[in-house]
Formats: sequence, C-alpha cells, structure tokens
Amino acid sequence: MTFETICIADIGEIFCDTKSSGISFVNSNINENSHHLLIKPNQKIINLVFNSINKSMDVKIEESWKKRLSVEFEKPYFGALTDFVKQEYTTKQIFPPAKQIFNAFNHCTFDHCNVVILGQDPYHGFGQANGLCFSVNDGVRMPPSLLNIFKEIKEDLGNDIPKSGNLERWADQGVLLLNATLTVEAGKAGSHQNKGWETFTDAVIKVLSEEKKDLVFMLWGKYAQDKGKVIDESKHHVLKAKHPSPMAANYGGWFGCKHFSQANRYLKEKGLKPIIW
Repeated sequence: MTFETICIADIGEIFCDTKSSGISFVNSNINENSHHLLIKPNQKIINLVFNSINKSMDVKIEESWKKRLSVEFEKPYFGALTDFVKQEYTTKQIFPPAKQIFNAFNHCTFDHCNVVILGQDPYHGFGQANGLCFSVNDGVRMPPSLLNIFKEIKEDLGNDIPKSGNLERWADQGVLLLNATLTVEAGKAGSHQNKGWETFTDAVIKVLSEEKKDLVFMLWGKYAQDKGKVIDESKHHVLKAKHPSPMAANYGGWFGCKHFSQANRYLKEKGLKPIIW
C-alpha cells in the first residue's frame, strides 16, 4: 500500500500536502473494515510525510466551498491545524472518521445552502459523529439534545419523531450542519478546541453572511450566538433560542421556540423551498 493510495490512511486523503508516490507504510495496522483509523505507522515515514517540502495544501472539500475557502487553506493557522489533525488521527482514536470531517460541506454546497445550524463539537462517543452537527449515524441511539430537537419539531410541525438521528436528509436539502470544531478525540469532549478549527468555521460563517442573502441561521445557546455575531442580520434571518440539551432546554427557552416553522415560513416568503424537517 503506497502513500499516494492511503496518504496516511483516510486523513491524508483530506489534507494532502505532497505528490510523492511509492512511499510504503511499515508496521502499519489498518482495520480496513472499520470506519475508524487504527494505525501505527513507522515514525520515520510519518516524519517524512509531515515534513514534505511541498506545502501547497489540497483539501478534499466540495468544490464550491473550496473555491471560497481556498485562501484559508494557505494561512499559517490552517497549516498548523492540519499538522495537529494528522498527528491525532495517526496516534489516537478520533471522530468523525477522517473522510467525514467535511461532510457538512460535501452534503450542502455553498450555492444550495439556505439554512445554517451551528453546533460546537462532534460527539465523542464511538460510532456517533458523522461530520454533521447534532447528527448521529443510522442505528445509533439519539443523544438527548437531538431527541429534544425532534420533540420540538413534533410540537411545532406535527412531524413524528424519526427512527434515525442521521441528519444527512436535512443537509441534502440545503441545511449546513456546522460544528465550530470539526474533530474530537474519543471520550474527550472539547479536546480539539483552540487548535484552529474555530478560526476556520468563523471564516465559513463570514463568507456565507457576506456572499449570500436570505439565509436562515439557527443559533442555539450562548456559544452559537456569540459565534454568530459576525452575521449581517439585515440580510439574513437569525433565530435564537436556548440550547436543546436537557441542562438548558428543561429550564425554558428551547421548547416552544418554533424555529422550524419560522424557518420554512421565511424561506417560502423568499421564494425558496421549505425544508422537510
């Protein structure tokens, strides 16, 4: 198996900074049937890959986003972030699976985006995170925050609570499900905060606010609302509520917010297709 093929397994396919080929991993342990990275590569080869001369960054992200975010990929903070993320995936259990780091962007293109929901960190439990905020993989038990989201949708729109908490169906309709931090170490909530992801996702929000109009932003909780201060509210519809986690929602400010009907009403007013929540 060559470096060109696996490029540090999945993670190198996302952040490739070399065109080298013919570099083989030695003493590697890759579970090809797993969505998770279990790899112990030869450290000399890892150093060779990480210290490659060519530093031009090729990030595997949907093309409409790549076009608008390419300037971020060349900034020093993103290079440092990439080095950190590569090292984490090659030495630890990290979520989501590497190929799903930019899942939110790949399912919801820039041009197709009509709604933005901001989260904070990926779920840190095994098999949960799939690159979309609040979403879990099919067959995974819904976390309490997600269950409260569906309870509010049922109260707001009358929709039954679905069996699956996989929100790819929302993303495919134009809902950008964006976490502030796109990776996390297993069992360690917030472990990848302050490594550069927040700067990157701030840039995402800024470009959306500046280059699009008539977006619906759903900002749940103080963290999301602080992060959303860059949004131009004269151009976009910003909905704010308490966070849907039980610690916040059970004390008022989440249930009854009716964000989902409000979002659809706004989209219809702007001649846009409502979301099937």
